[in-house]
Order: sequence, then C-alpha cells, then structure tokens
Amino acid sequence: MSDVQRLKLLRIALVALGIVCLLIYPLMQLWPSGWSWHEGYSDYPLMIAGVYVTLGVFLIRAARDPLANLSLIWFTVWSSLVHGAIMAVQSFTQPQHMGHLVGDVPALFIAALVLALLTPRGAMRAA
Repeated sequence: MSDVQRLKLLRIALVALGIVCLLIYPLMQLWPSGWSWHEGYSDYPLMIAGVYVTLGVFLIRAARDPLANLSLIWFTVWSSLVHGAIMAVQSFTQPQHMGHLVGDVPALFIAALVLALLTPRGAMRAA
C-alpha cells in the first residue's frame, strides 16, 4: 500500500472512530451488556461518554491533518489497548460483565490496531 493510500485510509479511520466515540452514550443505552459497566443509576455513563465524545471530536478534527496530530493518534492507540486490557480482565473476573468481550473490549482493540497499522512512521512521518 502506498503512503498516499495509507494516509487516506487513516483519515477515514479517524472519522469513523470519532463517530463511534460520539455514539458511545447511545451504545450504552441500546446494548448495556456490551457497552455499559453499571446497572441502575450511576454517574459513570455520563462521565465516560463525556471523555469519549471529546476524544471523538478531536479524532474527527485530526483527520484533516493526521501528520500534525500524531500524538493524539498514538494516545488513542495506547489508551485503547490499556483500557481494553483492563476491561478484558474485569470481564473474566466478573461473570456479569462477560458481554463486554463481544462489545466494547474488541472495539477498543480493533480501533487501536487499525490506527496503529495506518499511522505513518519513518520517511512519511518526516515529510
């Protein structure tokens, strides 16, 4: 894949992931066993939604010039890996959260993988 194609796909991935981040609260409401970690009243859903909506806005903005936003992209990769790993462990240790292994856990790992594979390194990054 050429550098130009890779950058184009990265832009698309940033917008797509940004949109998913913007939809985090509806996902929690529509599929709580796969996207929400609390039952009943909790302040958690709005707090996590606030963080992810903010990230989503910045990922969409980063799509305009990914090379100028590499730190945001790599933060998203690494924080998604760490967040997904913690949630995976929690899903295995708390049986009521096993649904997350087919919801937000793989979503975080897939997002991290796609961004990591498409983010420029080396010569293209220096361009």
